[in-house]
Amino acid sequence: MNMSRTHGSVLLTAVIIVVLILFSTSNSKPPVIPINLQLQIKLNFNPHIHVIARSSTTMTSFPVLRKRNPTFNVRTGSRLPELELARARAAIQRAATVRNKSQLLPNADIYHNPAEFYQSYIEMEKRFKVYVYEEGEWPLVHDGPCKDIYTIEGRFIEEMEQGRRGRYFRTKDAQKAHVYFMPFSVTWMVKYLYKPDSYDVSPLQQFVSDYVRIISTKHPFWNTTHAADHFMLSCHDWGPHASKGNPSLYNSSIRVLCNANSSEGFNPQKDVSLPEINLRDGNIPPKLASPPPPSSPRPHLAFFAGGVHGPIRPILLQHWKGRDPDLQVYDYLPKALDYYSFMLASKYCLCPSGYEVASPRIVEAFYSECVPVIISQHYVLPFSDVLRWEAFSIRVKVSEVVQLKQILTSVPEEKYLRLKENLRAVRRHFVLNQPAERFDVFHMILHSVWLRRLNLKLE
Repeated sequence: MNMSRTHGSVLLTAVIIVVLILFSTSNSKPPVIPINLQLQIKLNFNPHIHVIARSSTTMTSFPVLRKRNPTFNVRTGSRLPELELARARAAIQRAATVRNKSQLLPNADIYHNPAEFYQSYIEMEKRFKVYVYEEGEWPLVHDGPCKDIYTIEGRFIEEMEQGRRGRYFRTKDAQKAHVYFMPFSVTWMVKYLYKPDSYDVSPLQQFVSDYVRIISTKHPFWNTTHAADHFMLSCHDWGPHASKGNPSLYNSSIRVLCNANSSEGFNPQKDVSLPEINLRDGNIPPKLASPPPPSSPRPHLAFFAGGVHGPIRPILLQHWKGRDPDLQVYDYLPKALDYYSFMLASKYCLCPSGYEVASPRIVEAFYSECVPVIISQHYVLPFSDVLRWEAFSIRVKVSEVVQLKQILTSVPEEKYLRLKENLRAVRRHFVLNQPAERFDVFHMILHSVWLRRLNLKLE
């Protein structure tokens, strides 16, 4: 046993308990424990995982997995995947210093480090292997919605299991896999298991619990790594709730979620923020299918239309609905008016969070080249580990909504044109192609999972 680590864990826990006791005996509010510390507390009680500090321009500090008990080494073929990952890490670290790959990307300004991202993507295509569990019955497993607001959930499962690019990354040999995908659909769980108006998510959690019990009993991989190299994907608002059906899934696995709310348990160190893409008939709306000409007139400063729900939208409508002709703000758009025409005619598209943090308007803004104005709290933006969102969007605090027009009109024209140009470059990362194409949203999701696996070391 590593006594120094044990003593460190006990000391850390003791310090936290003392702090909480001191605050509980005072009139002060309890302290907010940072995400990094919360993760470290959880992992300190797991004898097979500990956190180390890493620095990288594209990857922040991630948990590193270590198997201290040799009886856990049941993956006889695990040395090859780990060797491949080690080579990939070395190649990515060399990328920025050996040669400049920024010219290989359409617009380097949208990336934190274009050279490292490009090399990481190439290494992913060269090496990354995903094992898809075959257990489970249709439609709750191996299927999902391929239309409407949860389109991406079903389309990812379909591409991973049946698509040409999915087969490229998929391996039937579980010993060669770097990650393990659980292809269940939370949206279909809600449709088939949830009792309407009951607000009882326990049937979803029970299904997840049963599913994990089956795969962890039949296969050794879940228990080998405490699920840290497993991932699920859900665009339904209740995806995080469903993942609570198993503690290891919630605390250790990679959860790919549209509802990426850091105040509700989403951990950007291990979880992946999934863009919400609303394709009503399964395809991009014809008006948004092709980028509009750059010279297209945009007479409106900003536009929003949507339901008044959640804590943010009422504030937006209270201050701006019908108040200023430059800001076209509606709750529900009259039938005589066309939603996408407004987006195409506006310089900025307002994207306030509703009940949950994610909004399909962000991706629709990309398609219409209407600069998204993101008004949210605790929202971890999709692919923000590689994308510089400040290069193609504007973030406005909820407290600044009253100054919204002043904020937007103060943006210099040169900066606005640069934001708009960057929108055209980033669009391809948010397109759901069928079949999938390089650098599209399917591959960006996989790359986000790849990054998190890249920072897990199995010994």
